[in-house]
This record gives sequence, C-alpha cells and structure tokens, in this order.
Amino acid sequence: MLKSKVHRARVTGAELHYEGSLSLDSAIMEAANLLPYERVDIYNVSNGQRFSTYVIPAPAHSGEVRLNGAAARLGAVGDIIIIASYGLFEEKELENFKPYLVYVDENNRIMKVKRQMEEEVFFAKGI
Repeated sequence: MLKSKVHRARVTGAELHYEGSLSLDSAIMEAANLLPYERVDIYNVSNGQRFSTYVIPAPAHSGEVRLNGAAARLGAVGDIIIIASYGLFEEKELENFKPYLVYVDENNRIMKVKRQMEEEVFFAKGI
C-alpha cells in the first residue's frame, strides 16, 4: 500500500559523487512520515525516469530535494518528481489506514497535507 507521497517536488540539486540517496528537506520528511534511510520510489515527471533509492534528511525548511550518486544521472535541477514510499500491512491494519499525501509548491514549501481523499489537512507545525 502507498504509505507516503510527496507530490510534484522540484529537484534543487544533483550530486553525482556522493553516496546514493535523495536528500530531502526534513520538514517535508516529517510531514510525509518518512524516516531517514527509508526506501522511496522516484517518478520523474519531467523525463519519465522511475527509480528507487533511500531518503536522507536535509535541513528543515530549506526546500532541498537533491539527487545523489547514480540518481543524479536520472534527473536535473528543475525537474518535477513524485516521491513515494510503500509499506506492507496486515489486513487488520488497513481498517483505519490513511497514507500521508504532501503537496509542495514550486519552491518545495508545503502547501497541504492530506490523509485521505475526502479530507484535507492544511500543514501546521506538529503534523
């Protein structure tokens, strides 16, 4: 099941000679319920590339979304990407399950967080 999604983040950097990962603003990680070193799938809207890596925290509220290592070859600064994390759940756990859906603006600032399709929760400190 989809656990977390960051929708239409903009790549701010690409560092080829760095251990592979995705550096992501830690405020976005928190809002999306993403843990350091959690596996994520990246869908590059700008060029169609799809790949997996893991996420590491960047400074909070920096807007950083940086492709590191081999991932740097799969996107460029300015590309729009979707970041998704999936989890395995028992059927019982899914009764009240709601993924974290984080929407950011063109500067990777959080605009809103949704926990289900019908209900919107606007971002506030502590979510």
